Parts: sequence; C-alpha cells; structure tokens
Amino acid sequence: MSQPRKKAVVVCPGRGTYNKSELGYLYRHHANKADMIQGIDDYRQQSGQLTITELDQATVFDPRIHPRGDNASSLIYACAYADFLSIDPDQFDIVAITGNSMGWYIALACANCLDPADALQLIDTMGNLMHEHAMGGQVIYPLLDENWQAVPGRIEELEKIKQAINQHADKTLTDSILLGGMRVFAGNDAALKTLITSLEPDANYPMRLPNHAAFHSPMMQNITDMARERLPAKLIRPPQCPLVDGRGNSWFPLSSDTMELYNYTLGGQVVDTYDFTRAIQACVQEFAPDCLIIPGPGNALGGATAQALIDIQWQGLTSKHDFKERQQRKPFILSMGLETQRAQLVDPD
Repeated sequence: MSQPRKKAVVVCPGRGTYNKSELGYLYRHHANKADMIQGIDDYRQQSGQLTITELDQATVFDPRIHPRGDNASSLIYACAYADFLSIDPDQFDIVAITGNSMGWYIALACANCLDPADALQLIDTMGNLMHEHAMGGQVIYPLLDENWQAVPGRIEELEKIKQAINQHADKTLTDSILLGGMRVFAGNDAALKTLITSLEPDANYPMRLPNHAAFHSPMMQNITDMARERLPAKLIRPPQCPLVDGRGNSWFPLSSDTMELYNYTLGGQVVDTYDFTRAIQACVQEFAPDCLIIPGPGNALGGATAQALIDIQWQGLTSKHDFKERQQRKPFILSMGLETQRAQLVDPD
C-alpha cells in the first residue's frame, strides 16, 4: 500500500542564490529539460543577452557578470522553476507556494498565474529594469545571536538609527526585507554609508549586498512605472495553487482578482517592505504543511525560513539547537540545493 502524499509548501528563492558554488547547477540537474532551457536561451539571444546556458556552463563564476540583475534573474528562475517541475507528485501534494523577493515572480510561475513564456518576460524585464535604472542598495544585519535567539534591544536600536538617518534631507533609509533573523535595509548611498558606520560589528555584518539596488522601497517607484508600461495586466491569470505574498496575504484559485494581483506584483511588491518572515509564518499557520520545500539554486533561504518558524515557536521550536535536532529526527525544511535532501524530493522519472 502506498504512503499518503505529504502536504508541502514551496518556498521560491530570490536574488543572491546563484553563486560560485552553484556554477553548473542547471546543467547538472536539468539536462533533460532541454526544450525549456532552449526557450529561455532563444528569448535572451533575441534580446542580445547572454544565454542562461552560457552563464551556467561558464568555466568560471564571474562576479561582474553572473550576479547582475539582467543575468541572475533569468538564471535563478530557470533553476528554481526546473526544480519545481522535478518535485515528485506521487510523494508531495503542493498546498501553497510563496517566495522571497524575486521569488514572488517565480511563485507566480509555479502557481500557473503566468505561462512559462510570460513568466520569463516578467522576470527578464524586471531584471533588466533593475540593472539599468535602479538606485541605491541594500545592507543586511542580524537580529539574532549564534543560537538564533533575539539580541536584547537590537530591534529598538536599529529603529533609532534608522530614524536618526532619515532626519537628514539627503539620506533615505527604509526596511527592505524582513528575513527571519536578518533585517535588510534599503537606501541611497549616503544613508547606507552612515548606517554601516553606525552599526556595531557582528561577525561579517553589517554587509552591503553587491549588485543589489534599494529593492522593496519607495526608491523603486520608477521601476514600477516602467514595468507597468512594458508588462500588460493580461499576463496574469488566477493561480491554480494558493499563493502567499510578501505581506502574508493568501491568494486562492477561485477568489483572486487578477487586476489586484497584477497591481500588487508591479506595485506593493516592488516599493514596500517584503515580509518574508510573515509569509513563512502564514504558510505554516494557514496550510499546516508536513514540510517546506525550497527549490535551488543554493540553500540561502534555509536559515531564514527556520528562524521565521522559531519566531512563533512553531511546534515548540525555540532555538537553532531545537531546529537542528528536529531536522535530524524528522526534517521539515527540505532544500533541493542540498544533494542529500534533493534525492528525497525529485521525481525518479
């Protein structure tokens, strides 16, 4: 007798997940998806861009080329969407889909709000607009200690620093992403320089993220305006699987207004803070999955996802120690970027 399928929520990755160690990821895992890859290559070649095959099969990872928005977006989409298509449907019943930052666009594709060609158009367009026109940058800083416990007073101190910086007419600083145990700030260069010098050093932090603009902040309004001119609302269809957005709101197949979904995707998702922590918490509270599946490339979201669960003491989790013990005993977060976990997830055919 076959085992019942596990209920799974898929968590799509965003920018910054394809790095040196991921070089060749697409070819290693998805050589059998040649038609899909060729379609993306053809689209990018017609636009005068490097193909994802050229990027993925380069002999070396080039930090000047691979992480750029116009290249990274399509490459990460191809890896993550191909991974999504590889999840074994006999083992897993996907009950909801969410993502982090650019992962929202990938989630739209996975939920069939966009057909593959339209998803590529959206993701490639946004990647190019960000590369060509976006301003400012991002700085990331931890809220937790080594055991994923809140550092006393840190959130309050960060708020004071942010308010003080914004008192200056030439400086703009906002929250960009609430990322589990990390706070990602967005701002102009003057604000980020002041922020970095104001923060107490903590291991490798504060860290300015390379090749990242002031995503999820009002500084991206120009990107929203240009995107709406290039991407018509008719691209968006109702989801075929529930979606959870960067506010923790759910979109259901039979009740989603496609115009509202379009307005969020090319509006609030671009210019407002992206609350990945709340998205994960909403997923487990509303859909009660047996596991969370994170497509590749990489495994950059694993820690932030676990920290979001610890924040609400989900199933008794209160620390990094608790989470690691749970993962060893009965894994809840399964990352396709980890070979040992990938083998448990993919369709053997």
